[in-house]
Amino acid sequence: MILTGKGDAFTSKWGLLLAALGAAIGTGNIWRFPKEVANNGGGSFMIPYVIFLFSWSIPILLVEFTIGKKSRKGTMGSFGAFLGEKKAWMGAWMAWVSTAIGFYYAVVMGWTIRYAVGAASGTISFVNPQGTWESFLQSPMLVIALQVTAILITAVIVYRGIEKGVERINNILIPVLFVMLLFNMIFALTLPGSLRGISYLFTPGKELFQARTWVSALAQSAWSCSAGMGMAITYGSYTRRKHDTNLNTFLTGFGDTSVSLIAGIMIFSTVFALSGSMASATAAVEEGGSGLTFIHLPSLFGKMWGGGVIAVFFFLAMSFAALTSMISTYEAAIRNFVDAGWKRTKAIIVLSIGMILFGLPSALIILPVGGRSLPVFLDHQDHIWGMGLLLSGFFIYYLVYKYGVTRFRENLINSKYSNLRIGKWFDILFKYVIPVELALLVIWYIIQSAMADPWDQWWMSGPVGLVLIAIEWGLAIMFLRWIGSRVGHKVSATRIDMSRPLEFDADTLDDDDEVIVQRPEAGPT
Repeated sequence: MILTGKGDAFTSKWGLLLAALGAAIGTGNIWRFPKEVANNGGGSFMIPYVIFLFSWSIPILLVEFTIGKKSRKGTMGSFGAFLGEKKAWMGAWMAWVSTAIGFYYAVVMGWTIRYAVGAASGTISFVNPQGTWESFLQSPMLVIALQVTAILITAVIVYRGIEKGVERINNILIPVLFVMLLFNMIFALTLPGSLRGISYLFTPGKELFQARTWVSALAQSAWSCSAGMGMAITYGSYTRRKHDTNLNTFLTGFGDTSVSLIAGIMIFSTVFALSGSMASATAAVEEGGSGLTFIHLPSLFGKMWGGGVIAVFFFLAMSFAALTSMISTYEAAIRNFVDAGWKRTKAIIVLSIGMILFGLPSALIILPVGGRSLPVFLDHQDHIWGMGLLLSGFFIYYLVYKYGVTRFRENLINSKYSNLRIGKWFDILFKYVIPVELALLVIWYIIQSAMADPWDQWWMSGPVGLVLIAIEWGLAIMFLRWIGSRVGHKVSATRIDMSRPLEFDADTLDDDDEVIVQRPEAGPT
């Protein structure tokens, strides 16, 4: 049996797990997570974040891995195989959201490369970090050059395929990343006053009762775990039949959350320990955004003993994290191109050019806000497509609902090769919890946004933000439905047999598996 057309697949469960962790662990843990915590009241954010890890992100990842393993297709082909070719555009939406995030994510990866090299060479200022940051943002050729560098590095790795490219690089980078972040966290915890940062991170406040906090927590949980981005569908399509994806799903969710907490503890402990007062520390974290990572932290690194070394480890870890996530973004998009009949090399070239061109606005549109230069368009795109993961989650829910929730769990998730059996809690989540929490959050968010100040961060929130979401989502959906009508029949030529458990599929046999000739009885309804 050939899994991908060229026999390329993950060689071990360990390789699959590290690749999934690499996709989940990125600058979303080190750059985005702290700014979302800071923008939503510290501990007020952590409560819904943990709730949605178990009630949203992990269940959706579980389904994604399963449908990829069952269909042996990318996101479009998987939805087409389960729901028919007319619904392939739903899978295209997931790939689009991941790719749209990749447009600006490559820019952020370029920033991390600049600061990692600058920290090592001494070319970033710890005395005047704001000057260094704004000078960098106002150097468009340098920003673009680093964006292109990030894209080219990713493209070369993905070109080498799953075993020699994706799996091999994650086997190296993910363990190194964990070690560097743990080193930084332990060092931060030795600073006098670091416990004030821990208190901020885990003490809830009035923001707990705001819709934005809960919606942001759901989006961050999904964004960070790559739930709804199609990564798990894509990597699931490359797994061997005997590889258990159930346990890997939970390990991916726990591993990703652990890295977010390690990064958050490190950053907030450092900020509160080295700021001159509680007021200045609170002002620094509440500013959030890229300023927290690229202005305040370098300033604090300059105040601590060994801060130069810590800065190198910190920004190098960010670069590694960005790279592993960019790899999964590429692979998720490329798999759809290959399913549609493209050569892998052509798909990589076209995607790389698109990444560069569509990422330029995020790299170049810098506006003065509150006396500082801000990457406004990048922040806008981060909000728009981070929120897009809610719609991706709905599409996953719809697929499971149409298949039959209990039948999906018993026929597909709990195969005879599963080391971890999934219980009826899965049925409860998909029948009752997920649809209710999605409906309540969307309604709550719309009401509060409509009543908010229309010009307070209008590019991300308030009535203007709602209108921008509706316009950009609407345009994307119209385009993707058109794409689905053109190539849906190519990527989903084979429909899923609803009555056949996963282990009885001939097209999921490995070369070294025994051939099963008996046919199963129809699965439960």
